[in-house]
Amino acid sequence: MEQCACVERELDKVLHKFLTYGQHCEQSLEELLHCVGQLRAELASAALQGTPLSATLSLVMSQCCRKIKDTVQKLASDHKDIHSSVSRVGKAIDRNFDSEICGVVSDAVWDSREKQQQILQMAIVEHLYQQGMLSVAEELCQESTLNVDLDFKQPFLELNRILEALHEQDLGPALEWAVSHRQRLLELNSSLEFKLHRLHFIRLLAGGPEKQLEALSYARHFQPFAQLHQREIQVMMGSLVYLRLGLEKSPYCHLLDNSHWAEICETFTRDACSLLGLSVESPLSVSFASGCVALPVLMNIKAVIEQRQCTGVWSHKDELPIEIELGMKCWYHSVFACPILRQQTSDSNPPIKLICGHVISRDALNKLINGGKLKCPYCPMEQNPADGKRIIF
Repeated sequence: MEQCACVERELDKVLHKFLTYGQHCEQSLEELLHCVGQLRAELASAALQGTPLSATLSLVMSQCCRKIKDTVQKLASDHKDIHSSVSRVGKAIDRNFDSEICGVVSDAVWDSREKQQQILQMAIVEHLYQQGMLSVAEELCQESTLNVDLDFKQPFLELNRILEALHEQDLGPALEWAVSHRQRLLELNSSLEFKLHRLHFIRLLAGGPEKQLEALSYARHFQPFAQLHQREIQVMMGSLVYLRLGLEKSPYCHLLDNSHWAEICETFTRDACSLLGLSVESPLSVSFASGCVALPVLMNIKAVIEQRQCTGVWSHKDELPIEIELGMKCWYHSVFACPILRQQTSDSNPPIKLICGHVISRDALNKLINGGKLKCPYCPMEQNPADGKRIIF
């Protein structure tokens, strides 16, 4: 962030100079135009009178020409100063950011360059589908000769079709989808269907007294949700009392807030993605956000490794040399780090629970074996290494 702030300061200076130069340039040109206009009027007047050019008028002309020349030179000089300020922004970028970041990760992470390219293309296509850019995704698939199954596309197509309808305040497709997936949504403790019915009821309320009977009839849809959403249903039914007076000036005016539409889009996206086994954010956007946090740390590590010539520190394909904190947003599953070796466990080095209850990694267990016996590093209990059991988190 410090590097970004440094570049931003240089950029602010350039923008300020641009603004100041523009104002000064406009003011100077207006003064010149006014001066030339006055001189032109005087020359025209002298020509009509048939009088020869006076010494005073000649002096005014030479002064006007000198003023034009000086102003143009001053504007050109100021313009050159702006060019130097722009170049300082480029130098600030080069000074604060490393242009070559490919060397941070070893090529050994990927099985092959073709595999690397295929994974990246697939991530981009999935991101485009998830963002609703279907035509762009199809074009990329054609140009990259990437074969994407229809079964992979279908959830994104359906998701975007319903979201487009919601953005146009059309609840029909979303309600139809929620009703058809009611049982699975209930298993997720989702209130999506109720919120859709509530929003439709609010739209009827916004129609005024003419929609009162229709709203009362539609209220029957709340019956399956009465136990879980009793308070919200009571609020909506209570708003009917103020329907003739206008909900806008009633204690229930919050029901007409447009933020409900943004909320229902977020709720539908979250619940639908959970139901369809998709992530709310695309893997590409999550990877990019995580990379922005981790990259500066990794570059510092790489510089230290090269400086101290520690060749074997970073040799694992699926593990970084140190732990990088990405924040709670990027916590997806539990992890276990061996308290002995200070390494995160993996499939090849799983956590092992000893008879005494303490847990260490398999590599640590193998190193602690002495004469066919294992003494727990946390308590004096001796035990048979074969009695340790693998733990799966």
